[in-house]
Amino acid sequence: MLDEDQTSDQIHDEVRARYAEAALAATAGRSDSDAKASCCSPTGSAAFGELLYTDDDRSSLPEAAVLASLGCGNPIAVAKLHEGERVLDLGSGGGIDVILSARRVGPTGRAFGLDMTDEMLDLATKNAADAGVTNVEFVRGTIEAIPLPSSSIDVVISNCVINLAADKSAVFAEIARVLRPGGRVGVSDVVSEDHLSPDQRAERGSLVGCIAGALSFAEYRSGLEAAGLTQVDVSPTHAVGDGLHSAIVRAVKPADWTADRIRSIDLPRPSRDLAMAGGGGCCGGACGC
Repeated sequence: MLDEDQTSDQIHDEVRARYAEAALAATAGRSDSDAKASCCSPTGSAAFGELLYTDDDRSSLPEAAVLASLGCGNPIAVAKLHEGERVLDLGSGGGIDVILSARRVGPTGRAFGLDMTDEMLDLATKNAADAGVTNVEFVRGTIEAIPLPSSSIDVVISNCVINLAADKSAVFAEIARVLRPGGRVGVSDVVSEDHLSPDQRAERGSLVGCIAGALSFAEYRSGLEAAGLTQVDVSPTHAVGDGLHSAIVRAVKPADWTADRIRSIDLPRPSRDLAMAGGGGCCGGACGC
């Protein structure tokens, strides 16, 4: 039987392979990668991908950044960024949210992108250069072990990536660590209705399709609170599947936060088998994240 570290490594490998293929497709100007977000919600509206951004945002970006957009929301709109802030995008992919963040925080601010896939980091670096933004930095690593100093970030954003994490408790603890006192979280993610068990979530889609690894609304709130974050709010925006929603996630790091506030919490951990298993998710299985 694999231990948790081995399982986490294998999940990372599955996710990395999926999104490396997406990065290479976007680099080649293709929109037909396995991960490409091309599906709709049960109401027929866009559930994943570049259509969740405004026309103005899309038109101001390099084509490859738009093609590589695989998210379930628009975290830039959630985070309400200000001039001079330092922003960290967890799972920055092709760099779309880093580029938009860099423009909003201006030359006195800085936008960091963290990703574990070399092909995505290469693509994001090129996209940022093509977009003419210089106040950016892309870093290789996992979101369970963020390679940045403590209390160095004003805002943590992410777009449909935390659901992919092998150890979500570690992710929430790392978010709390890197945020400055008073810093905030503005995340878009796929979240499950509370009545769905982890097995029922897996029946609706794969882990790499951003479905099987989704936390429930209650689990998400509890996980952030266990990391010592406050003002936690998890609000659905649109359906992405049966009992599954894109959601806006907000939280704040208290000014008096210390590491001893982090409590152990038992959140569902995906198995390697969930990485590729599962039902079709939305629109017959074409979903990305």
